[in-house]
Formats: sequence, C-alpha cells, structure tokens
Amino acid sequence: MNRKFLNICEKCGCLLLVLMLLTACGEDGGAKVVFTTGLGKDEVFRIGDAVCTTPELMVYLTNTQNQYESVYGPEVWNVSLDGVTLEENVKETVLAKTAQIKTMYLLAGKREVELDETESRQVEQAAEEYFTSLSEREQELMGVNADTIEKLYREYALADKVYRYIIQDVNPEISDDEARTITVQQILFRTSTVDGAGNRVEYSDEMKRTVYDKAVEVCGEAKGGEADFVELASRYSEDASITLSFGKGETEADFEEAAFSLETGEISEVIETTDGYHIIKCISTFDREQTDLNKLAIVEERRREVFGQEYDAFVETLARQLNAKLWEELALLHDDQVTTADFFDIYAKYFPE
Repeated sequence: MNRKFLNICEKCGCLLLVLMLLTACGEDGGAKVVFTTGLGKDEVFRIGDAVCTTPELMVYLTNTQNQYESVYGPEVWNVSLDGVTLEENVKETVLAKTAQIKTMYLLAGKREVELDETESRQVEQAAEEYFTSLSEREQELMGVNADTIEKLYREYALADKVYRYIIQDVNPEISDDEARTITVQQILFRTSTVDGAGNRVEYSDEMKRTVYDKAVEVCGEAKGGEADFVELASRYSEDASITLSFGKGETEADFEEAAFSLETGEISEVIETTDGYHIIKCISTFDREQTDLNKLAIVEERRREVFGQEYDAFVETLARQLNAKLWEELALLHDDQVTTADFFDIYAKYFPE
C-alpha cells in the first residue's frame, strides 16, 4: 500500500467521514450534507459531481480486509471495542479514505492538474495488471470490470499528483536548533495514581510535599556524585523509561525547557510536570542523524498543513450525499476464493514514492 499517500489523506484536514455520517441535513459551513436514497442503486455517495459506486468501494474494502487477514487471520473480525466491531471500524475508515480520494480528484480538476502521457500509460498498465490478477469469482463478488479498476487508479493517481502540485514550492529552511534531538536520562517521582477503574487520582498536597522532599534529596545525591545517576533512577524512578530521546514540541513544555537548557552531563533541579517531579540528566545535546531526519519530518508536516488549508476550504464548497441504506447493507466478503490484497502495492509499483 502507498503508505505515504494514505498518511497524507489521513492528515489533510477535515474528516469527510464525520461530516457524512454525523452531520444533519442542512448547511454546514456552506456545504450541504444530504442523507438520501435518491442516488442510483449502485451509488454509495456523491461529492460534488464525483460519484462512488458499490464496486469501487468494494475494491478498497476487500483489499483492506484481506490485508488485515494476512496479518491477523480471519478470526480478527470477531474483535470489537465498546460495542463497535472491527468490520464496522474498517468500513468507516475505507469510506473516509475513498471520500478523500474523490475530493482530491475533484481538486485536481479545479487546479487543472492532469496526468501526462507517461502517467496515463502507467495507470493503464497498473489497471491491467490488477484486473487480470482477479479471479472470476473476485470480479463477480466485487462487481468490477476493467473500466472500474482503471477509473480507480486514475483518480488515485490524480489525487496523489494534486497533493504534490500544491506543496511543490513548500520548502522551508529548518534550522538545526528547531530540529535538534537530545538524549536525557530521568528520575520520575509520580504525584498521582490510578484507581481500579483506570482513573487518575491526584495525591493530596501533603503527599505531594513528601514526594517533593524525596525528589530534592535524590537530586542532591545525583548532583553530589554520591551515586551513579542510572543506579538512582533504577532505585527511585517510577517510569519504566530511564533514557529518552526527543525533539522540541514532543514533551511537556516545562520538561522540554529544562532538558534543552542543560549541557552534556549536567543535571537539572527538580522539575514539576503533570506526571510528577523529574530529575533530568543530559546525555547528548545534539544528534546529527536524528536532527536531519527531524528536518525532513518537519518539512513534510509543513507541506501537509499548506495542503490541508486548501483542501479544507475546497471541501466546504461541495455538497455531499450518502445513500445510507446501501451503505448499511455493504459488508465484507467472507469467501475463501476472494484473496485479492495488492491493489495499492501495484499502484506503488507503477508510481513509486
């Protein structure tokens, strides 16, 4: 599966699934959401003038289903959480992703983004390879033909391309300091516990004072060199993790400020966070390899933000219709002869990252 593109879809802005399933009829930020059975018999939903049919949705749903089963086995569908079955969860996830792809396909049209001859040929080749890999049984149960598969790949490729088109000029300069990763060791004295129901219970002020006094005492031992820091952490820390590596924005603000102000080998005073009292020792103030990786991650996040702003504004202009009855009737294909799972792998073969 093209994981990078699917991650983009997950983070590109407002979640169409929520709007389609949870919003009542009427106007929502300028976009009318309508629950209807007035769509065609095979039309699951419509966004703007883009329609998703049952066969199209079944391709995504069946491939996702078989990917799950290849890892966890067919018994995975017996799993449920808070009354929601995994099948229901997967259906909703596939609906959301399909809706996002359709929306991005429409955005490509608005932006006049088209596939060139080479890309169109790659779509045709991918569609032919995937369709010919399907058994007659799979074609029958999913209700697909060669044209359906080519349409899906064409829309998917255009959705991918419009994302790259919109973010092509987003190349911010990220400084070493912004992307810097440090490594520290910590000793944590917690100031709360968890009750039998899993709820957080704060210590009383008197108990917190006792914990703080102990933290100060241990901090003195650490700073005075009376004992090795790791030894003290093993003896007193109430966190399973002694060594931590992180960048800016990845931990609580007070912890981050204290940790990033330390020099290598330096030990902090007692720092309070929502978890309790910490003593921090800096092990490394800079990791070149991890910093470079963080720069790439920050740039990618900035690109998603830029795309997300345009995507959100565009989706609010589109009317969305869901055939609720048909959607509820759709189900996974529990058939031993239906094993197709490489729709996204074939796409990635012809459109590598």
